[in-house]
Amino acid sequence: MEIDGKAALVLGAIKGIGKGIGLALAGEGVKVALNYYDWEESLDKMKQDFEDANADYLVTRTNLLETDKIPLLVDKVIGRFGRLDIVINNIERGGWPVVHGPYAQEQWDLELATTLRAKWWVYNSALPYLKASGEGTVVNISSIAGLVGRSGPAGRIFNDGYAAANRAVSSLTETWARQAAPEVRVNELMLGFFETRHGPETRGWGLLTEDQRREIVDHTLLRRLGAIEDVVKAVLFIIRDAPFMTGSVLRIDGGYVLGGEYCEPMPKGVI
Repeated sequence: MEIDGKAALVLGAIKGIGKGIGLALAGEGVKVALNYYDWEESLDKMKQDFEDANADYLVTRTNLLETDKIPLLVDKVIGRFGRLDIVINNIERGGWPVVHGPYAQEQWDLELATTLRAKWWVYNSALPYLKASGEGTVVNISSIAGLVGRSGPAGRIFNDGYAAANRAVSSLTETWARQAAPEVRVNELMLGFFETRHGPETRGWGLLTEDQRREIVDHTLLRRLGAIEDVVKAVLFIIRDAPFMTGSVLRIDGGYVLGGEYCEPMPKGVI
């Protein structure tokens, strides 16, 4: 798929993975609308990075928990670029057990409203324009929490509600792929432990002991955490290089999900 000249809405774009995806799309000639709400202190750096990239960009600040504001966000994108071809549904709120401890209802509601509900409203608000594009693309960003839950080394990081919300994202991915076809493809990237997501650049990481952090890496087959570039390459593959793929979930986790089991050398046998 040729993406030069198309327009994208990237959620959570002020830093980390969202900003990395936005910069990569801009580098491919995509016009990018960059939404954020928190982390205001990172705004100037984000703007400077897109200026340095000579990007055609729009910065918007929208609280996606206020669902009535989401159609207005999409209207801003259309008003600026006249089209919407790509949605990077990168919004979540995870409650680390080591940070928040036992659930309060407010934390539970925040995790589900951010990780799940906001994605649904963004998709439905954008869908008419994605269909009008004729080759629209949605990439849902989720977490392996939906598979492993609050278990093993990840149990200190993935809480119950966050895990449940991420499992539900995969259900939405399949439903939307059916609903939006053939004009729109919908796929999902399920992320493991990354430097800027559940990793060293998040406050919960510092609450883990060195042994607990090492346990997460040792549980990962590739023996490292993911980098922003790992996600960027996968996103570009889905959007640009996989025109026959929809309704799929790609797990980008370095083998964390598989790492709990080991494979012994083949025994000699008795015959």
